[in-house]
Amino acid sequence: METNYAHIKASNIAILIVAILLLTAAQVIQAQSIYKLAKGPDVTFKLLGSSNIHDWVMTSSGIESAGEFSFDSENKLTSLQSFNFYVAAKSLKSEHESMDNRTYKTIKADQYPKISYKLISAIITIIQKSKYLIKATGELTITGVTKAIIMDVTATVNPDNTINCTGFKKIQLTDYNIKPPSFMLGAMKVKNNLTIQFNLIYKK
Repeated sequence: METNYAHIKASNIAILIVAILLLTAAQVIQAQSIYKLAKGPDVTFKLLGSSNIHDWVMTSSGIESAGEFSFDSENKLTSLQSFNFYVAAKSLKSEHESMDNRTYKTIKADQYPKISYKLISAIITIIQKSKYLIKATGELTITGVTKAIIMDVTATVNPDNTINCTGFKKIQLTDYNIKPPSFMLGAMKVKNNLTIQFNLIYKK
């Protein structure tokens, strides 16, 4: 009798452990959600550069992006499991069509039609209620060249549960095998420094 009782007790404990694991897994699954990039004028992706004559800005509306954000039971952002974005190279526009065409040639837009970023890891620190700093390590690919970069991204969880991600990253054109171009017989020379600036809004 004692042996049977012990066997039944052990079985009940095993069942309880399995139930707890399943419940925990279900809670984790519910807490993780795929957020996709929203559309609208507030969503922007910009390239900021300069030359020996003037500064310049190119803006894109051709962005695709998604991320897997996780929250705890108190609706606090706890992790970013995956994240990526793609920018159509020829969606980048300045105030001058001639500059756009030169840029497409410089970044080999016909051969490499997309600029892409893929997250490797993320560390999240709370700044204040509903506002977080995400130190993101990822891979940025331009003209077929991929480099690991670290970006500080500010994420704000809005009352409507959308997530606003803002930040910038300075890079060097030559790191991506892009030779800073010159125009007008060398009178205008583009500098090697480039800043990527973004304001992205995500929703379920």
